[in-house]
Amino acid sequence: MAMRTGENEMGLKKIIDMTRMIAIFILLLHFYYFCYEAFRIWGLTASLSDQLLTNITKTGLLDSFLKSKLIALGMLLVSLIGVKGKKSEKLNYRIGLAYLITGLLLYFTSGLLLLAATLELTTIASCYMLLTGGGVILVITGGAVLARIIKSNISNQVFNHDNEGFPQEERLLTDAYSLNLPARYKYKGKWRSSKINFLNARRSILVMGSAGSGKSYFIIENLLRQLIAKKQAVFVFDQKFPELTTLAYNHFLKHKDGYPPNTSFVSVNFTDPSLSHQCNPINPATLPSMISAIESSKSLLLSMNKTWANKQGEFFVDSPINLLSAVIWFLRKYEDGEYCTLPHAIELIHVEYDKLFTILKTEPEICTLINPFIQAYLDNEMETLNSQMASVKIPLGRISTPEFYYVLSGNDFTLDINDPQHPKIFCLGNNPQYQEALAPIMSLYIDRLNRLINQQGKYDCAQVLDEFASVRAATVMQTIITGRSNNITTIIAVQDYSLLKTVYSREEAETIFNITGNIISGQVSGETARLLSERFAKTFQDRQSISINSGDTSVSRSKQLEQSVPASTISSLSSGEFVGIVADNPDQPIEQKAFHSFVVNDHASIKREKENYESLQVVHKVTPQTIKNRSQMIKQDVQDIVNSILEQVFNDPTLEHQIVKRQQ
Repeated sequence: MAMRTGENEMGLKKIIDMTRMIAIFILLLHFYYFCYEAFRIWGLTASLSDQLLTNITKTGLLDSFLKSKLIALGMLLVSLIGVKGKKSEKLNYRIGLAYLITGLLLYFTSGLLLLAATLELTTIASCYMLLTGGGVILVITGGAVLARIIKSNISNQVFNHDNEGFPQEERLLTDAYSLNLPARYKYKGKWRSSKINFLNARRSILVMGSAGSGKSYFIIENLLRQLIAKKQAVFVFDQKFPELTTLAYNHFLKHKDGYPPNTSFVSVNFTDPSLSHQCNPINPATLPSMISAIESSKSLLLSMNKTWANKQGEFFVDSPINLLSAVIWFLRKYEDGEYCTLPHAIELIHVEYDKLFTILKTEPEICTLINPFIQAYLDNEMETLNSQMASVKIPLGRISTPEFYYVLSGNDFTLDINDPQHPKIFCLGNNPQYQEALAPIMSLYIDRLNRLINQQGKYDCAQVLDEFASVRAATVMQTIITGRSNNITTIIAVQDYSLLKTVYSREEAETIFNITGNIISGQVSGETARLLSERFAKTFQDRQSISINSGDTSVSRSKQLEQSVPASTISSLSSGEFVGIVADNPDQPIEQKAFHSFVVNDHASIKREKENYESLQVVHKVTPQTIKNRSQMIKQDVQDIVNSILEQVFNDPTLEHQIVKRQQ
């Protein structure tokens, strides 16, 4: 049998060689016939060859210019059918087609050279034959590559998707704080139903996924429905207002009877003031000490200047924070905080230097904060002082609009959403079109809220932060660390780990990524996919290798310990397909914590639900004049404060030392 096989292969090789030689012979005849004058000039003609050419012409082979070329090309392609060669991973259809198409173009378009009357006959003939010959070589090369690829693909290959499958949790596990998602997964070629059990959601949930991966539709919305159904106080950061706000509002109406009697639904947005409650994030009741003012100032300014996160402690970072802190604390102390709002602080900080410093100096508690500014002013170090002042005035100027002033200066509610006497569903609406301006305000709201809710003895609550990387709220990290003991569930959603590092310092981003107890991710790539893949345990997977040579094919099979969810798989997940790891409880252990499945949504039911949603209620009848009047009132308030204090200082000799005036 082996001898016959060898003979067959030898015979096939001879046929291929003969076919190729015929093709080359026909092509040479074509050159001799259509470039005869050039051959005559070169002295390469003879009576014998001319007679032979005359006889061949009678067969019709050379009747037309293309006929002989097409026949030669056909013979070349036939010879490629039996091509054999070593399989290579570098070979692909693009390379083969590139060679083949380029060769065909050269092969057929080279005939245009014969129409070039301006060149010498011998030059035309030489170029024509070189281009045609080059085309033949490229056609042979490309055809050989394609023939080898086709031959390789005929062999059986095992794709690793089935091997990467693993058993997953199929039980529904619940407790008072659990959140669950129905899912389905494929294992050993069969689809099975499963449950993604965030049994201990208080250990926080990190949701990741690039745009369009389905993290909002399949994850965030489902978890928000369950949190409200469990009668928890909820804070929602709605990146694309009013999507999540409308959902939260309608589900609150649905479950309102189960909440305590004084529970309210409140929302803040800067897109439509009529649908927004007014909320002062630095309400004096929530600023028990100057440390609170400093924290508020830091939250606002670090969000405005993203590069400052890695430079805390430096002079030109701490100076603006201290100045804004001093202004906030002054307003907190003045008239028991009646004018302690962010708009009032912004207007006050823009007062002339001598007036501002004189006013602030009347409050003893902030003297250490403002002393460097006063000293620089008195020493006529205006370049340094102007630089310090500009670093706080310019970013604050971005939010000094009448619409912002209107929302930020009212007191419809306070941020302690888990107050046992007055629980709240609070939705904070963002607008991606005004991301740069709104981010600092959003960050301040979230920071202040987290400092208020993370206390003992409060009502059970949760916070859902969609597109968390669009704000800088470092206090959320502390809530993740300690909030479990205060029954706080934190759910944060980001598109990618790299986005966290653009807003937070690298250390903060790594901490947030690593301390979340539950993680669920849609399609992500790069470093995020690699870090996520490393969290999954390895599994034993079947491996098959195929060795092909000219005489035989050998197959070897083995089991190897491989990543159950490699980074390449995570970077190619479909919409609605998620991977992750859940945390369990000591009394309810989950053996299969990892999952790779499709979340199951009842699309028809969700569509009907959203079509029947009630619209958000108008909170205040707001007109442009209303907003303008509020802005003017705030400016007048600040002017009145300045006039009142300056009058008091200038009319009281005992306060003369508080006057700050630079020598001319």
